[in-house]
Amino acid sequence: MKAALLLEDFEETRTWLACIVRAAFDEIKIFEAATLEQARIILKNENIDLALVDINLPDGNGVEFVADVMHVSPETYCVMATIFDDDEHIFPALRAGAQGYLLKEQSTSDFITALQGIIKGEPPLSPAIARKMMSYFSADGADDKPNKLSERETEILTLIAKGLKRNEVANLLKLSPNTVAAHLKRVYNKLNVSTRAEATMEALRMGLVNVGAE
Repeated sequence: MKAALLLEDFEETRTWLACIVRAAFDEIKIFEAATLEQARIILKNENIDLALVDINLPDGNGVEFVADVMHVSPETYCVMATIFDDDEHIFPALRAGAQGYLLKEQSTSDFITALQGIIKGEPPLSPAIARKMMSYFSADGADDKPNKLSERETEILTLIAKGLKRNEVANLLKLSPNTVAAHLKRVYNKLNVSTRAEATMEALRMGLVNVGAE
């Protein structure tokens, strides 16, 4: 991680998040924004590896910014940092492309550990959020999907969920990028998902990737 963007309107909270990010990643450059407008300018002019995004902002909703990031800089790793732990906020954020969801009520040390997990392929999710997601998917009865993934498709889904890019997956599995893209398209169709974030959540439900313990 070389550069992080903190989108948070309260200065005191931005300072806290900045300390967390510096503790999690050595020598990372931090950009701060209090509004969507400021964040969009930074995104346009800087290469951002990690974005920590609040939901309620003076000029809109942080979920809008996540959607912007996915359009402008899809390789940026977006994590929601918020107080909201209800379905009405969690799932729209994940559908927009957020790859993590952390509650501000967590301790500083837990926050740092969750962010460091990104490097190991662990989606940064507060334990309460992970439980809510597992409950959601269990209620969906998704265990008996009629279109089972093949061994290769499962392998590719696991690597994508761990944060690898398509080219990295292709190099690791000694496949062409086009072959990986074709497999991934079938995975998305079988799981009825349309974004990397949703695919990651399915991988979590299937036990292919782990979430840090509480």
